[in-house]
Amino acid sequence: MPEGPSMTQLSGTEPPLCFSKLLCQSSLKPCVTMVPPCGLLTRREEPMPLKSISVTLSIQEFVADVSATLNYENKERVPVEAFFVFPMNEDSAVYSFEALVDEKIIVAELQDKMKAHASYENAISQGHQAFLLEEDVSSRDVFCCNVGNLYPGSKVALTLKYVQELPLEPDGALRFVFPAILNPRYHLSRWPVNTCLQIKAPVVALDNLPYTLSMTATISSQHGIKKVRSNCRLTPLKYLGNDKTTAQISLDDGHKFDRDMQLLIYYSEVHTPSVAVELGKPETSPDCFMEKPTAMVSFYPNIPQAQPPVTCGEFIFFMDRSGSMQCPMSKQDKSQLRIDAAKETLILLLKSLPVGCYFNVFGFGSSYESCFQDSVRYTQHTMEEALRKINVMKADLGGTEILTTFNAIYGSPTIPGHPLQLFVFTDGEVSDTFSVMSEVKSNSKRHRCFSFGIGEGVSTSLIKGIARATGGTSEFINAQDRMQSKALLALKRSLQPVVEDFSLSWSLPLGLSAKVLSPEQSVIFRGQRLIIYAQLIGLMPPKETRGEVCLTYKLQGKSFENKVTFSLHSKPDANFTIHHLSAKSLLQLKDMGFRETPANDKKEVLKISLECGIVSSHTAFIAISKDLNQPVQGPLVCRDIPRPVLLGAVTAMPRCYGGAYAKASSSYYTPAADSMRRSPYYSNMPFQPRSNGGSNIFGHRRPMSYREMYTLVFGDNHLVQLICLQKADGSWDLNEGLALVLGTSVEDILAALPHKDLDSSSWATVLAVLWLYAHGKDLQSEWDLLARKAMIWIHVNIGSAVHQLISAAVGLVKSPVNPKTLTH
Repeated sequence: MPEGPSMTQLSGTEPPLCFSKLLCQSSLKPCVTMVPPCGLLTRREEPMPLKSISVTLSIQEFVADVSATLNYENKERVPVEAFFVFPMNEDSAVYSFEALVDEKIIVAELQDKMKAHASYENAISQGHQAFLLEEDVSSRDVFCCNVGNLYPGSKVALTLKYVQELPLEPDGALRFVFPAILNPRYHLSRWPVNTCLQIKAPVVALDNLPYTLSMTATISSQHGIKKVRSNCRLTPLKYLGNDKTTAQISLDDGHKFDRDMQLLIYYSEVHTPSVAVELGKPETSPDCFMEKPTAMVSFYPNIPQAQPPVTCGEFIFFMDRSGSMQCPMSKQDKSQLRIDAAKETLILLLKSLPVGCYFNVFGFGSSYESCFQDSVRYTQHTMEEALRKINVMKADLGGTEILTTFNAIYGSPTIPGHPLQLFVFTDGEVSDTFSVMSEVKSNSKRHRCFSFGIGEGVSTSLIKGIARATGGTSEFINAQDRMQSKALLALKRSLQPVVEDFSLSWSLPLGLSAKVLSPEQSVIFRGQRLIIYAQLIGLMPPKETRGEVCLTYKLQGKSFENKVTFSLHSKPDANFTIHHLSAKSLLQLKDMGFRETPANDKKEVLKISLECGIVSSHTAFIAISKDLNQPVQGPLVCRDIPRPVLLGAVTAMPRCYGGAYAKASSSYYTPAADSMRRSPYYSNMPFQPRSNGGSNIFGHRRPMSYREMYTLVFGDNHLVQLICLQKADGSWDLNEGLALVLGTSVEDILAALPHKDLDSSSWATVLAVLWLYAHGKDLQSEWDLLARKAMIWIHVNIGSAVHQLISAAVGLVKSPVNPKTLTH
């Protein structure tokens, strides 16, 4: 065997890679070909020992318990060391890892990461079979699995188990995602190159992937299961009882790893508050985290809709312009490019900003660019300037170095009276996740961050981490989602007044108290569920005893409260789900990565991780089989298990732009118009065709009329056209573009004006808002902010004549909308 580095040489601050990997790195023939973002094909003549991945999913109310088994088989004549890199939701609490070797189960032990690596290297050098499972050093949503000394003809099944909370969607669905896509993460040249993604992640085409995925899910809820939707093909939902409280569903055969597997689960009721108590683990020391009973409290606060405060904030939008944003949202034909989806959403956000705020737009990659040197007041002029620059944005800034952009924001002075709100759009393909989260957390008091993960395989660790650290929200958008809806919901939340004096009080029997484990809650948004973990300290009372917990808060001077009573006893849970979830919530607060965790927090992270059996960035699972104690005959053969790449990502070219609104409704979309668009549909009106040898950009020899221009650019997509025409103050001008939307002429609109002394903008604005309510109802969640801005303008500038104008407008456009809808 070639001589490699000794363990003494590997005892620095970085966890060592597996021993045989280090040998490969030091040789002239590396094991892995380095690949750029979006991937390349790997050699196919190498046999791959991973044969299948089988998943068993159990969802009870809003908690998922997942068991994933990796089945390996070595069909070669030499011993193999296999390595597999796979994604995982960053909220997952991995609590078990075991190996089934020749019908014998070997349960892994959780150890300090450095100790686990040393144990692994020592075991395989002695001829033992060894299995190592750990978080990647750069991100908590990437896991690495080593299989050492897989002997010829042997089969091994490795099973890892984890639990996670399921987020609640705006429509009431619980979302479960099993990550199947792992995108390359952009690597900073100044970083060490020993992350799993940088060294050990070959990629292949979907059709050449040597392993399969199967999944069976059992769903239970006392409130009843209404339906289950998915972005993948499933077997029909099968109810296991007449009361529809338990159901089972499976993934159809032939999943291609072309998307993350997503389930949307609809219960009959999801807003009911609840408290679940889990007894502690017996035979543990009194100071052990697992010893005490733990409660999980779920609230859905009934926060009323409130009027935004007078000061409306500073809004800064981060647009990822790295090369990976040129990839499509999915492998589906005509799938929109990530950069295009983000641009059109960003422009809709700009149109919806309130009058009087400040804003700026940053594009980031290996470097960053901004629309303005500093944030500027939102006016018609500054909005037009920003829209012009957004229209020409491309995914041309290289790698994804978001940290530099954050530092630029943090180095700028704040604007008094305008709280800072950041909106981040990215595909999340970065390798310095922990560094980003650490910097954001250290500046969390000065802003809130609303993050949006775009496309399949986005880093959940980055997207959720920066939102959690600042009290914002995170959203994930794939090809089936409407980014506009989710982005506008976040903007609405950012405009809501802050909930104040948040507190939690407990009413428990004498001698029993509650110690809250969850991070202190500073922000509660309307429509959000709140989950809190607490330890119950003291003597547990008789079984029939009940407790009560009360959530109180203030909003614009008014007090609100939610109460829930609960039993202080429950059936024991062999998996200790609540303990594991509460431990994970603490680790997310304290564990900032192998490199970034402060020394004071690292000791606590290790204690919680080892006591609860929950893997962290400082620990790893290690399992060793000593049954076959044979010396190694020569070096192990390295087999890096490939992951899929969505073909087309590398060669994706700019395409004609259709727009999500265009595809949302057939009545708003025509293929002819789609083929004409090469820039986002939100642009400044009127258009000014450029001259080139007597021809304009559309090849016409004469100047184009408004009607011809709008028809070529928008086709029948009048909703998009109308939004484009709105001004920053919320009003519309009367021109041919608006007349085209209304299906009439400027002359006829002026002739129908009931008050000749009113300016045409007032009449145009009333007509535009009325058209939105009459013809854009299905997408109201995306335009109601700009419509609200328009109504404020109407009432300020028209006054008492507003009712007569609205009545006249209803008659002109023959709208079925009740005029009272627009006057309240």
